[in-house]
This record gives sequence, structure tokens and C-alpha cells, in this order.
Amino acid sequence: MYKYILKRILMLIPVLLGVTFIIFTLSYITPGDPATMTLGEGSPPEAIEALREEWGLNDPFLVRFVRYVAQAAQGNLGETYSTRRLVIDEIMIRFPATLQLAVMGLVISIILGIPLGVISATKQYSLFDNFATIFGLIFVSIPNFWLGMMLVVFFSVNLGWLPPSGFDTPLHWILPALTLGTGQMAVVMRMSRSSMLEVIRQDYIRTARAKGQKESVIVWSHALRNALIPVVTAVGLSFGFLLGGAVLTETIFSINGIGRFMVQAINMRDHPIINGGVLFLAVSFSIVNLAVDILYAYLDPRIKSQYK
Repeated sequence: MYKYILKRILMLIPVLLGVTFIIFTLSYITPGDPATMTLGEGSPPEAIEALREEWGLNDPFLVRFVRYVAQAAQGNLGETYSTRRLVIDEIMIRFPATLQLAVMGLVISIILGIPLGVISATKQYSLFDNFATIFGLIFVSIPNFWLGMMLVVFFSVNLGWLPPSGFDTPLHWILPALTLGTGQMAVVMRMSRSSMLEVIRQDYIRTARAKGQKESVIVWSHALRNALIPVVTAVGLSFGFLLGGAVLTETIFSINGIGRFMVQAINMRDHPIINGGVLFLAVSFSIVNLAVDILYAYLDPRIKSQYK
């Protein structure tokens, strides 16, 4: 098992290098000069050129890329152009809010998605199953930014029940968490339903019924555990999407997280923040996928036996 974990960790290296190269290339070809954006359009050309030289913007692409990778390997993601503070420090200040939002969205998707999927599978083609299917398709199709704005209009502007922005109190958490979690809830529900439909048709489920076991025990104790493998995969991928999806949600609700920080950096052409934020989220996503793979071994002993 330890060899498998080490192998997965080593496989993260080319993945992170590829992500770094793509985002660095996109930043490089994006129109706009960070030095001009920082000093202002009316600044003397000499001052702009001196700042470009100080930041290394005049160096060739490969030189800048190799220098960035070498610094990132040491945990240094550079300094922001706007405040001259370390990017990693700025990210770590904002990461707790992004992580909290993603976890709350994930909890909503699990609490609602798995039970709805299980009940839909056990009541296949029933009115509840049809309703849950339509419900899931609607929420998986709605963009997060549109849903967030509609929730603000309905619950904040019209009803006045919940605050429209911020992330300070539990009341502030409800709308962002619903905005972020409902889309992935539909994904988890559909995966739970399809996985349960396969499991409940197995021979050992029929045997359990023939022995007189309670239907609730068969569904929630026997069938669900064996159906969780693909569901765990969906949940792990959902968490990665939730971290990335927090970019728009944080902007809509004015949450001081990594997503909103990156959007502001894009407007300012602050490339170190953009590159560092994407790389940090990629590392977080990869760690979550590794944790999901390790969790497989504890859900299914057959997987664990392969690595002994």
C-alpha cells in the first residue's frame, strides 16, 4: 500500500508541471502589460521599462518558466505585483474561506445526493424517481453564477431572510453553500442511483432477501457500502470542482477567498497571483484524488489485498 501511495505522489510531478506550463503560457500570451497596469497608463516609459526589467518580464519565455518552476519547487510562488507580498502568504490567508465554502458545498451534495440516489434506485420508475431525475437534471444544468444571483434576488432582496454577501456568520454561509453544492449534489445523486441499481440486482442481495433480512438493512448496510466505490470517486472529483467553482461563487457573494483574489488579479494582470492560485488549487485537487484512492482500500478489502 505504501508503494502505491508513493507511486501516486510521484505521478503528481508531471501533472503539476503540465498545469504550471499551461497557466504560465496563458499568462504570457494574455494581452496587457503588468508594469503599465501597476504604474498607470501615463507613467514615463523609462519607469515602466525599469519595472519590467526588475520583474524579469523582458526575459525569454523559457527562462521565465524555468525560473518560476525552480522557485515553486522550493515553495516560493513569487511576489504579487500590486502589494509586493509573497503570493503563498496571500493565498494561505484566503484559503480557509475557500476550503470552508467547498466543504459546506460538498456536505450538501453528500447529504442530499446519496439518499436521493439510493431512494430513486430502490423505487425505480416511480413518481419519486422521475421527480428526482428532473430535479437533478435542472440543477446540474444551471450555471453557478446564475443560481447565486437568483438566490440573492429571491431570499435577500425580495424576502430579506438572508444576507446577500459576506461570509462572517452561519446565515452568510447558506446562500453560497447552496449555490456551490446543488450542482454537484445532482452529480452525486445520479452516480448513487446508477451504482445502486447495479448492486441491488446482485445474487447476494437476493439471498439476503430470501433469508428474511429487513429491506432497510439490505439497502443501507449491504447494498450501499458496495455501491460507494463509484460514488466516492464522484465525491472526490466534486470536491475538486467545488474548489475551482468557488471562483465565481466568491465573486458573487464578496467572499474573501482564493477565487475572488484570482479574479481581482486577472483584472490587474497580476500574473504571480494567477499562476500561484491555479497551482495551489491543482495541488489541493491532486491531494484529494490521492485521498480518494486510499479510501478505496478501506471501503473494499479486495482493493487493499492487491497491494499487500
